[in-house]
Amino acid sequence: MRLSARSIAFGVAFALGVTLLPTAATATPGTPSPDGSWSVTPVHGGYRVTLHLDRELEARDALPEIAVNGRSVGYAQQSPDGRTLTVTTTDRTAAEASSVQVAWNGTVPGSTTGTTSAKATPKPHASRTSPPVDPAAPGPYGIDRADYDFGDTALKLSGLGDRVVEERAAVWVPKNAPGPRPVVIFLHGRHSACYDPVAKKTDNTHWPCADGYQPIPSHRGYDKSAEVLASRGYVVVSISANGINAQDNPYSDDAGTLARGQLVLDHLDLLARANDGRAPGMSPLLKGRLDLKDVGLMGHSRGGEGVVKAALLNAALPRPYGIKAVLPLAPIDFGRETLPDVPMAVILPYCDGDVSNLQGQHFYEDTRYAHTSDGVLRSSLLVMGADHNFFNTEWTPGVAVAPASDDWSSQSDATCGTNSPTSIRLTAAEQYQVGVDYVAGFFRLVMGHETGLAPMFDGSTGTEISVGAATVYQESQAPTGDRLDLAPLRGPASNVEFSPAEAGRFCASMGGRSPQSGLPSCTMSTSTGRFPSFTPANYGGNVTATPLLHLSWTAPTSMSVDLPRSRSNVKKYAALTLRAALDDAGVSADLKITVVDGAGRTQSTTVSGLGDALTSFPGSGTLLPKTWLRTIRWPVAEMTGVKVNDLRQVVISTATPTGGVFLSDLAFQDSGVGEGGPSELPQVSIVGTTVNEGDGPGTATVTLRLSETSKVPVTASVQTLAGTGTQVATGAQQVVIEPGRREVAVRIPVNGDTVPAATTDTVYKVFVVDPTDAVVGQNFAHLTVHDDDPAA
Repeated sequence: MRLSARSIAFGVAFALGVTLLPTAATATPGTPSPDGSWSVTPVHGGYRVTLHLDRELEARDALPEIAVNGRSVGYAQQSPDGRTLTVTTTDRTAAEASSVQVAWNGTVPGSTTGTTSAKATPKPHASRTSPPVDPAAPGPYGIDRADYDFGDTALKLSGLGDRVVEERAAVWVPKNAPGPRPVVIFLHGRHSACYDPVAKKTDNTHWPCADGYQPIPSHRGYDKSAEVLASRGYVVVSISANGINAQDNPYSDDAGTLARGQLVLDHLDLLARANDGRAPGMSPLLKGRLDLKDVGLMGHSRGGEGVVKAALLNAALPRPYGIKAVLPLAPIDFGRETLPDVPMAVILPYCDGDVSNLQGQHFYEDTRYAHTSDGVLRSSLLVMGADHNFFNTEWTPGVAVAPASDDWSSQSDATCGTNSPTSIRLTAAEQYQVGVDYVAGFFRLVMGHETGLAPMFDGSTGTEISVGAATVYQESQAPTGDRLDLAPLRGPASNVEFSPAEAGRFCASMGGRSPQSGLPSCTMSTSTGRFPSFTPANYGGNVTATPLLHLSWTAPTSMSVDLPRSRSNVKKYAALTLRAALDDAGVSADLKITVVDGAGRTQSTTVSGLGDALTSFPGSGTLLPKTWLRTIRWPVAEMTGVKVNDLRQVVISTATPTGGVFLSDLAFQDSGVGEGGPSELPQVSIVGTTVNEGDGPGTATVTLRLSETSKVPVTASVQTLAGTGTQVATGAQQVVIEPGRREVAVRIPVNGDTVPAATTDTVYKVFVVDPTDAVVGQNFAHLTVHDDDPAA
């Protein structure tokens, strides 16, 4: 058995929107259910809600929540047997509970979607743009297999409390390919770990599997992607993570994210030894065949955040592996960790019924400006008609060896239900093929430098593309050397003017979640599933999300953006780009874009003339339609009425009498991928503390620390999460570490009293979230509040 390697204002909104810190529980407990399935118990300052299930909670990638009277009051702690959920809340609704249920992404099952008719997006037709290169076409090499399996208890992972997990992988090796080959690692997400092949039952509460059960081969769900890449000269390693899935909820502080990152690094260490011929039990086919300076990572669902964590852990190693590309597929993003300096494409399924808020969008949003010299391609891709599960054959009914299901639960839903005549759903086979296309296409583009595949990721052919049977919408950001940022539109800027002046209204987040930002919310809706850019992260619920421009008008309005005089020649760029979407009012709107040269000549077009970014996506209900910004492109080659070597201004003006839109990222861009690799930015970590509760209001001090000093200011947000008590308010604050400093103290309010508590120590979690000019190191720490009141 081996041990695996390796102050600004405080927010006042709870991560799920509840009222904070009453000084005492003044209401009586909610009436327990007649059948005893749930209870509400007063605790000091709040309530503990407990829900007992009649069966093991289904294994999903989203974190479970508890809803009281139909409204989520917090993320739940799950018991080891998966049948009891508990949350401590300050929400007074709990005292008047008439119902307690499981919720996911803020929504109670059964109310996830509307069933009214919806305008469906048509399936693609021949006239729509398709990639000029077939991403899934087989290459010239045959394929050998070099699978390995060292058993269910081969590893201990500190991110899982030193519990044991398997060391198992399927491996595809190209035959007769010369020299060391680039390596791509696949990491599946959170599915049940075990199944009974006779009774056709699943279990996710035992590891190793209980008697009569065997591991579900989730790591074999991407075989076709592996085969395509291997035939193209890549060694592909798809690793099993069932041991983490079975143990991550009750036995980790971060839902297993750290453990998943450690698991990837362990397999890289094993492959390095196999490459050197120092790994007994590994196939000799691997000796001398692996180029571990050229590594790509694909992670599905919780595996998506897992591979981001692996890349960050890797960057902190004295001799890191050459991780050059990261592909999160339908990922969770609980911690909003940024990943600069590595090319990344985030793939989001429109009909995702598991990670239904498409929270992986934050990987794109947060990383766009996380490093001022980030010279790599970044994109986010919305796959219409795809659900969460069907990218993996082992999660697809009728194909999987174990029980599987369609995660989109309402099959009568007009947009995503498979029983609706207006549904946009892809078949399981169509969706799987789209997954193959994008997995193979991304690594062939980034690691194989096959530029013919760039239109799948960089939006160079427009806001949408047809890939197989799917329509895929795009957002993209070119490397810093291939773009000129005119106006990120994250806040006021000296080169941006509005007419009238009050039209320049910036916003961030949703539902009043981040008051410390000083910005109004972009929407006051609480339907988090509809707003991927603004949805609160599980471990960063109050951290400011996606500041951008909210332009709304009932009279003519305009915004002018001046180009720097030294950068007026934009001839080398391919297009003027802008991200845009209708606001949540969904009222039809259009904008005119005008470029002005040094001689005063102008040329104009409209957003509607460049694409359909200002049209609504289909659907109705609490999950649909999504509000998601699309990148529109105005090719520079079409700006024939002005001198593009002397452009001075871009003007965006209203083209309809009324409207409301979100705008972001006005830039000139060219196509490019950039050379990625482990980030050399300092790591920022959070260090916890233990404090006495005290007799009244006080503070606890945790520390934000850099691995090395920075020449530029480092910013990050610190989020405090509820523990099993209520002495500490949940909320977020942004912190700046000035150049030359290694650390800064972060003060967190503590509400002490003179009343003995039921437990001596209460533990809260504190996370560092969304850093700029640094990457996350240790992203969470414990704040322990010691009750110092003597027992009566």
